[in-house]
Amino acid sequence: MNAFTSATPRSYTLFGLIVAVAVVVLDQLSKWWILDVVMQPIPHVVEVTPFFNLVLVWNYGVSFGTFASGASYMPFVLSGIAAVITVSLIFWLRQAERRLVALAIGFIIGGAIGNVVDRLRFGAVADFLDFHIDSWHFWAFNVADSGISVGVALLLIDSLVAGREKS
Repeated sequence: MNAFTSATPRSYTLFGLIVAVAVVVLDQLSKWWILDVVMQPIPHVVEVTPFFNLVLVWNYGVSFGTFASGASYMPFVLSGIAAVITVSLIFWLRQAERRLVALAIGFIIGGAIGNVVDRLRFGAVADFLDFHIDSWHFWAFNVADSGISVGVALLLIDSLVAGREKS
C-alpha cells in the first residue's frame, strides 16, 4: 500500500444517493405534468404512438395492483414496508464497491421513494405510461416503477458479470 491507495474499498454511496434523488425528482415532475397539465380538465387517453398512450390509472396496491385494498390504512402499510426496504437498501448501498451496484440501488431507492410520496399524498400511486399491442395493454406504470425495474435488472446483470471479472 502506498500514498495513492487506501485500505478501504471505494464507496459509491454518494453516487447512489444522487441517482435516487434524480429518480424521485424525475418521477414527481412527470406525475405533476400528467396530473396537472396533460389530464386536465378531465382524465383521458392521449395516443402518442400506435403502441404507446398516456393515461391516468390509480394503483392502490404495489406491482401490478397486488395487495390493492380499499382500506384507508393500506397506503400507510405499503409506505411503511417501502420505508423498511429503502433503509435496508441504503445499508447495502453503503457497502457497494462497484458503480453499477450503486446505480442499481439508487434507481430502486428513488423509485420506492417516488411511489411512497404518491401513496402519502393521494392514497394511491399515479401510473400513466401505457404500452400496448393492438388491444392488449401492458400494466400502466410510471418513472418510479421504471427506476425499480431497471435497478433490479442492473443488479441481475451485475450478479452475472461480477463473478466473471474476479475469475
